[in-house]
Amino acid sequence: MEFKEKAIDLGLRKEEPDLDINLRPKFFKEFIGQENIRKNFKIYISAARKREEPIDHILLYGPPGLGKTTLAYIISNEMGVNIKMTSGPVIERAGDLAAIITNLQENDVLFIDEIHRLNRAVEEILYPAMEDFELDILIGKGPSARSIRISLPKFTLIGATTRTGLITSPLRSRFGVITRVGYYQENELEQVVKNSPKHSHYFQYILHYQNDKPH
Repeated sequence: MEFKEKAIDLGLRKEEPDLDINLRPKFFKEFIGQENIRKNFKIYISAARKREEPIDHILLYGPPGLGKTTLAYIISNEMGVNIKMTSGPVIERAGDLAAIITNLQENDVLFIDEIHRLNRAVEEILYPAMEDFELDILIGKGPSARSIRISLPKFTLIGATTRTGLITSPLRSRFGVITRVGYYQENELEQVVKNSPKHSHYFQYILHYQNDKPH
């Protein structure tokens, strides 16, 4: 399956530009920088594939524009699974998230950008989904309403945030991997520049954020 066919965008408000699919790294071997992240995730992915299970839920945090969305794409591609992408502000009701989760396939990746902006009702239905791969659904209204629990396919949630302080403790505790995505080193930036067409959006975007970083 082609890389670009595996991603389903469910209303993602992107922290990164719409990169040409040919410019976006598809695998870790093509991704420049974040050496510790690449090394660690190769280990996590290898272990998950050997177990034939999804990789642990992942929280990526750090300044905007440094590759969190791209990393989610790479992780799904390295795992050989589909990725569905959305963002916290887009998921307004618990039913919206339930519709997304129940349509996942075994071992799929669900990427939620700006996950700190999920409202509490939506966040709470994530807890059993992340822990037990089960979902509580309310049927009916009023006194006759009843709750049923349905089983979900095992999946990986990747959340991205620029504001870790707004992630609630119950949500944070359900991520098995919490990783900071930092700024590029100068030598890494030079390599990005060499590998990117000078007029590409990626080239301009990297320069913009690198120039804005604190010194």
